[in-house]
Amino acid sequence: MATILITGGTGLVGKAVTQLLISKGFDVIVLTRKQATTGKEQYSEAHWDPDKGVIDVAAVQKADCIINLAGAGVADKRWSKKRKQEIIDSRVRGGELLVKTLREEKNKVKLLINPSGIGYYGDDIKRPRGKQAFIETDAADDEFLGKTCQLWEASVDPVQEMPGKRLVKFRIGVALSKEGGALTEFLKPVKFGVAAILGSGKQVISWIHIDDLARLFLYAIENEKIQGVYNAVASQPITNKNFVLKLAEKVKGRFYIPFYVPSFVLKLVVGGLSIEVLKSATVSNSKISHEGFQFLYPTIEPALNDLTKKH
Repeated sequence: MATILITGGTGLVGKAVTQLLISKGFDVIVLTRKQATTGKEQYSEAHWDPDKGVIDVAAVQKADCIINLAGAGVADKRWSKKRKQEIIDSRVRGGELLVKTLREEKNKVKLLINPSGIGYYGDDIKRPRGKQAFIETDAADDEFLGKTCQLWEASVDPVQEMPGKRLVKFRIGVALSKEGGALTEFLKPVKFGVAAILGSGKQVISWIHIDDLARLFLYAIENEKIQGVYNAVASQPITNKNFVLKLAEKVKGRFYIPFYVPSFVLKLVVGGLSIEVLKSATVSNSKISHEGFQFLYPTIEPALNDLTKKH
């Protein structure tokens, strides 16, 4: 079975992808900045440190595919100037180190999957005239996240020129998971009977169920025709208001109170990150759908049914 090398394998998306690949019989190696440990039952670890230009070359040489998920959490801290640079550097340096290693060291890697995010596109008001949703050929936004995604993707572009190698870029929407991330934050007030609608609530969320996201990575590995950029979002985006109300209904039935959180309050609490929270981004998944990928959760109803059910 093929060997998959994963950076960022301990993050929300990384864990889901790792578990799926292991369940399908793949050998998984997780690159970690910490000292690699032995004795992992399901996967092995290897060391890397992009800041120092250090990587376990032997691990790369074992790999048939690399999935590069490493990067500082965009929503983990307020966006100070220092934090913004950390977010960029943690992505670009990792991509550049992987490219350098693939170029200089003998290897059998056939595929690099390097996701970024739909923050690449910016707000809906910047959509090309006449388009109902952003598509993969639209230009990058000139704000912070757009520039970050553009730099991250550009860091691995040289792979396209390497013989026998494919490059796949998934621009990921808001990933919904019971294990953390955005859904966990939305659930916090809901558990107390409050449906917290952010700003006007009219902003559009382009989301994806974590299971579908993990399946997209597997699909790219198993289908050699998959190459280039694809939006990783569900078929039907939803407004913040409708999402929050549906979530509250699933969890609390009729026993909840809708509450609008004013924009200025969000700005006080999370600073510049509020721009992203309040941004409307309608993104199309037509390209990957036309390639034959079938979503288990194309709409929010079945997704929330799964994510809110008790086990």
